[in-house]
Amino acid sequence: RKRTGVKNAFVFTCSGRTAFSRYSKDTPGNFPKLKFVFGSCALQALDLVDHHSVTCLSSPSGRKAFQVIGGSGRLYTCFASCHYCPCPAFAYSVLRRNDGLLCKHLLAIYLCEAVGGTLQESVSDQQMSALLSGTAAP
Repeated sequence: RKRTGVKNAFVFTCSGRTAFSRYSKDTPGNFPKLKFVFGSCALQALDLVDHHSVTCLSSPSGRKAFQVIGGSGRLYTCFASCHYCPCPAFAYSVLRRNDGLLCKHLLAIYLCEAVGGTLQESVSDQQMSALLSGTAAP
């Protein structure tokens, strides 16, 4: 299925070290590799990348967390450093059934970080503490 109007879609080699435009003639076959490794969440993650849905929150103390706006508009606070997302798909498919490596939110984080497409936001150490403890307002 060919999509139009997508400017920022990226595909990675299986090593995750090189980014390529999904629709470039120079990279035939890379999207199927990404889909082979990550399954159906690959296309969903690329859609999140396309919509600039990933924000990296960083504090002066060096702590980092990511916020991803899911396809439904819900905000997920994810921690790439420990490979965690609070979404139901992560809990069920990754943790419980061991069917996948990660959810679309974590994959979108890794893809955005690799291509420099992550939005950046600075927060205070107090805000980061509230975020990490689960007491921060979305």
